Amino acid sequence: MKLSRVLPLAGIAAVGASAAQAETITVATVNNNDMVIMQGLTDAFEQAHPDITLDWVVLEENVLRQRLTTDIATGGGQFDVMTIGTYEVPIWAERDWLAPLDDLPEDYRVDDLLQSVRDGLSEDGTLHALPFYAESSMMYYRQDLFDAAGIEVPEQPTWQQVRDWAETLHAPDEQTYGICLRGKPGWGENMALVSTMINTFGGRWFDMDWNPQIDSPAWQEAIGFYVDLLGNYGPPGASSNGFNENLALFSRGNCAIWVDATSAAGKLYDADESRVADQLGFAPAPVAETPKGSHWLWSWALAIPATSDSRDAAREFITWATSQEYVELVGEQEGWTSVPPGTRKSTYENPDYQEAAPFADFVLQAIQDADPTDATQEPAPYIGVQFVGIPEFQSIGTQVGQMVASALTGETSVEQALQAAQRATQRTVERAGYQD
Repeated sequence: MKLSRVLPLAGIAAVGASAAQAETITVATVNNNDMVIMQGLTDAFEQAHPDITLDWVVLEENVLRQRLTTDIATGGGQFDVMTIGTYEVPIWAERDWLAPLDDLPEDYRVDDLLQSVRDGLSEDGTLHALPFYAESSMMYYRQDLFDAAGIEVPEQPTWQQVRDWAETLHAPDEQTYGICLRGKPGWGENMALVSTMINTFGGRWFDMDWNPQIDSPAWQEAIGFYVDLLGNYGPPGASSNGFNENLALFSRGNCAIWVDATSAAGKLYDADESRVADQLGFAPAPVAETPKGSHWLWSWALAIPATSDSRDAAREFITWATSQEYVELVGEQEGWTSVPPGTRKSTYENPDYQEAAPFADFVLQAIQDADPTDATQEPAPYIGVQFVGIPEFQSIGTQVGQMVASALTGETSVEQALQAAQRATQRTVERAGYQD
């Protein structure tokens, strides 16, 4: 999808001549708010780089992942820049599917990137993607509703407290729902949230011998709790709601509580975008049996597939879009709550950002505290908080996500859904050779 732009009359011939010689790069990205802003700044990039034209493909999260995975695995070469994340980068880099980013210009300031984010986008110490934004997860709530009900939120909420609050504040006749959570199936949609719940309820995806644990008591308890909570106190059609749908619901004031990505904070605090900007409270993601793995670590990042014929132009773009200068450009043009969060130390040291974003230090701490190498109560053989860092997890997580969604809609019981998920995952890891 190309953006249409009206060129000023002055200098139109010169611009037309340079455009005719411009190299076009195709950028695939997700339809999240920060990426929409990036697309909207196309003119700023092209004016500074008149020899490069951007061609955008903007897709819903699940569709984007499917398109990019198919293209990279088959060597399709449709894209010059791919928006991928902490899950894909090390796996794809190990297979030489991504161009290494080991000779970045000095003024890019690699050392300004948060270390945990850099580590997640590296293979053997070399960056293979540049972080556009990074996030953990947190709890948002309507302070006005909590105050009216006399509810005080402790420093660390529990899931049981969240359930009690949701029950108290659920007012569907007034189009206010006790809680909004991800229900849309997908390894990066409902299973991102659900995996953190499983972690904090004491569960894990696999034991140390790669035996699936999906029918374990911890999973049964966590998924049963999730289905009960969202089914009783969530909005209608919750199984169709992912990040963007819940963001829209919460920003309109339809949810008393929402547990999701820290990256939503900027939009929720923007009075032009959110009806609850002046009524917003926030707290750490809830815990149950253990605090381990209660909040995730993720980065949406820009990578260059090895199949690209325009690597130099692609590199120009991704270094621009992830630079400190880009953050400052967004802050000046869109407002400081709209800058991409979670990637650079300089963002959190910026007085303008600190003043505009009361959540800044809280989010930075959540990102730094999330530990993908130690996210479960019992030992696990994988790296990842809300995902399992193996190639097969994309299909495993999506399949299990569909089964969890079927329990949420009442098509199957929780027990039936988890038994089916256990069998399917067992077949997958056996075929893949994870078990002796």
